[in-house]
Amino acid sequence: MAETFAVTFVDSGKEGTSRHTNVADGKTFLDAAHGAGIAMEATCGARGRCRSCRVKVVSGEVPPPTIQDTVQLGHDQVRENFRLACQTKVMADSVVMAVPPKSEAGHQILAGDTSAAVGRGLVIESGVAKFAIKAKAPVSEHNQTADWDEIYSVLPEGVSRELSLDVMRKIPTALRDKAGAMTVTTFRNRVIDLEPGDTSESLYGMAFDVGTTSIVGSLIDLESGECLASVGGVNPQAVYGGDLMSRIAYAQFDTKKLATLRARVLNAIGDFIKEACTEAGVSAAHVYKIIVVGNTCMHHVLLGIDVSYVGLAPYAPTINDAIVVGASELPLKVATNAQVCLLPIVAGFVGADTMACVLATRIYESEEMRALVDIGTNGEVVMGHKGRLMACSAPAGPALEGAQIRHGMRGAVGAVEKVEIGDDVACAVIGGTPAIGICGSGLIDACAKLVESGVMDRSGRFLRKGRELLPPALQARFIDTPNGIEFVMVDKEDAGKDEHITVTQADVRQIQLAKSAIFSGIAMLQKVMGVADEDLTELMMCGGFGNYINLESAVKIRLVPNLPVENITYAGNAALMGAQIALLSETERLRASELARSIEHVGLATHPDFQDLFVEGMSFLGGKDPAADTSAGRRRGGGRKAAVGGD
Repeated sequence: MAETFAVTFVDSGKEGTSRHTNVADGKTFLDAAHGAGIAMEATCGARGRCRSCRVKVVSGEVPPPTIQDTVQLGHDQVRENFRLACQTKVMADSVVMAVPPKSEAGHQILAGDTSAAVGRGLVIESGVAKFAIKAKAPVSEHNQTADWDEIYSVLPEGVSRELSLDVMRKIPTALRDKAGAMTVTTFRNRVIDLEPGDTSESLYGMAFDVGTTSIVGSLIDLESGECLASVGGVNPQAVYGGDLMSRIAYAQFDTKKLATLRARVLNAIGDFIKEACTEAGVSAAHVYKIIVVGNTCMHHVLLGIDVSYVGLAPYAPTINDAIVVGASELPLKVATNAQVCLLPIVAGFVGADTMACVLATRIYESEEMRALVDIGTNGEVVMGHKGRLMACSAPAGPALEGAQIRHGMRGAVGAVEKVEIGDDVACAVIGGTPAIGICGSGLIDACAKLVESGVMDRSGRFLRKGRELLPPALQARFIDTPNGIEFVMVDKEDAGKDEHITVTQADVRQIQLAKSAIFSGIAMLQKVMGVADEDLTELMMCGGFGNYINLESAVKIRLVPNLPVENITYAGNAALMGAQIALLSETERLRASELARSIEHVGLATHPDFQDLFVEGMSFLGGKDPAADTSAGRRRGGGRKAAVGGD
């Protein structure tokens, strides 16, 4: 029998608070944290490539550090018994302090406060109908009629006789509870609910965008189209990896782990439904239609479909059709009367969320060349006009959302979101509080301004030579460490934690890889379709993250092509808006299937030009060269060569 160890997790912020668990020999502290019910994140997929699962061993035998511990935490923290929970195996009974997580308070999640019906001229035809009827229970055994026969005889023509087992079980009570007065609910002419009394005015639906990082949803009145409540939060699956491939690797060829991921997302959706219904003062039993959109991985996990082969070439989905399934069949524990509808998948990782963006932006009706880019952990690009659309997946990873960045965090209170650099650095922080980290929009802004000011060159390298040509305040912000150069954005005296908020050379490389994935995706579709920059009338930035980006900075770092800023627009959370459109209109939901089959998919990795485009996208647009300051150059007695940065 394997030896077990007791692990106690203490909370540094709440004295006397602790959680306990027992783990078998060979398990990691991350396993122990999850066993104790602690949602400790491992955004790199437990590969030791980030610091999100950092812990301090307070007592008990301290395991020797791994190489990843030293690389991510540094020698000083390793000596102070800090370890990466995902890499460190429990060797004895231990007391461990999880490093206080970055606060997610006020997390900026772009929900949908405005309904898809507002200002769009959308004809509401949700497919859900309610009928208040009066039926009589059978009174004579000689008539040989069933309860359902009596109910069906007073229903409108066209309603199907076919029933689910759940509905059958409701018939006896519904027929007799109110002397035969009842409400019958149908979806596409099939009965999905029966209840005593007249509830015909209570008709609701929900739209969800299930992203890799966050989940957002809207409660909609299916008669008026009014948005009654908006909900959202972090996807609880994030503790098992910040990007799609990490999530897939976690569940690959392991049905129990797939079930774990599935349970997390189903419970989250259920909780959001209850939250929205409570806020709006309606019953979850009267939510009859739920639209869910998400990328291919999120789609399959929600349905409990093995994702193993989605993560292996040729990355084919198991099914790409539109799907309708009863909520109780998933199963959802709330809104069990609802029909859950998933939009179709285009191909590979161009998922149902992309189809929702296409519906929302109506790019398929455009007479001019337009493009949409959904910037997120898994980015997608669609380009074209009426008659021809092409799409590709641009896997940016979680760096643009703050993951795998030394001081990265999501867009929450305490995150640096905007940066200005002149003679010194000025940072705008979400919530106006002392900074505790830097989010994706802040990182994009920082990279753009670092290049523009000459602190960093076009290749993304911090200056090693020529720093004396920069303003004194900027010179003082460089930190040379054994692991590379860091640049201080916020001094620890002004920060909300006891260390500088810095951007490291490794952070810049992560941002370069992420933004180049998006850039090369757009550039590839331009190349395949023969679209020059000047021919692209509009580039729509979709997604919660895309809505907060400084457009000038996005162009400066080559996240998007070098277009005039006025040609780049914010489309908001287009995936959620598209889900709302499909919720309110069956015509639009069915249109998505037609469009999905017509969109041409371009596989980036297998295209011969992809490598060149990706390398091109790694660089930044030109910035200020300190040595170009002639007076400074004369004082130094050198020219441009003296100011060229190196590794």
